[in-house]
Amino acid sequence: MFFRWDWLRPQLTAPIVPALGPVHPDALTVDLFEDTLRAAETGDFLPYDKDRRWGGEKDEKVLREDVVHQREHTLIPTLSRRGRGTVKVFAYGLRGSVVNEAAELAAKLAAAHDVAGARVVRPLGPGTAHPRGTRIQLKDFTTGPCPAPDGPVRPVTAWPTAVQDTFASFAEAMAGDGLAFLHAQMQAGRCGPVLVTAVEDRIVGAIGPMEVRPDAIGRPQLMPQYFAVLPEARGQGLGRVLWRAAMLWGQSHGAAYQLLQTEVDGPSDRLCQTEGLTSLGFTHTTPA
Repeated sequence: MFFRWDWLRPQLTAPIVPALGPVHPDALTVDLFEDTLRAAETGDFLPYDKDRRWGGEKDEKVLREDVVHQREHTLIPTLSRRGRGTVKVFAYGLRGSVVNEAAELAAKLAAAHDVAGARVVRPLGPGTAHPRGTRIQLKDFTTGPCPAPDGPVRPVTAWPTAVQDTFASFAEAMAGDGLAFLHAQMQAGRCGPVLVTAVEDRIVGAIGPMEVRPDAIGRPQLMPQYFAVLPEARGQGLGRVLWRAAMLWGQSHGAAYQLLQTEVDGPSDRLCQTEGLTSLGFTHTTPA
């Protein structure tokens, strides 16, 4: 075994695993980290990798030979060839110098692999004062019933054809939020249902795909969704209506929980905070 859990566990201030992303705290084990090393050798998706549902090949992989694992800190670099390529170094440890060490390693590896991006990903605990970056949030479906949405939300295929036909223009307008990619997956029949809301027979908001899959310890997890509302339709509570419809769908389809990543102080972050989600910590990504 490469990782010593008695070294690594105290460094894990937030439950995020390189190349996998956030995981449920109950699933946070040394085996997850060991699995990322094995996946780096084969290039395959792990069975519980959230990106596996999109098919193809795993893009981001751990640079196993360049991992730094010591008692007080651990640096785990990953490489993605998407676009012009990026090296990320996940900096675990409580010492302030760990970020500078991670930045130096990221820059060196970016040059060695001839990629344009070099980043440091710093996990931070839930009690961090004045956090920046991304908040990791937990929606636990086992604590009580999810409220029904107060508004018209249906799967896109349940709306009249004339309304369905407006999804293409909506997806194009919200391409920056991933909706164009989602639309392509929908057209290819490669994803679960997408929930939408419409105003005056035009789709103005969507969340999906809705899918439940087992995590690393076999618990059913509602998978992450793309989520967007047209700018001109915001301020009417439609985001909350869509989100509540998605959570009700997940609970009614047997999910035990969902993990969400929200930009600190952004609209989705404020929504989740008012809905009572549990903050598990943060990730702060900076250029090396």
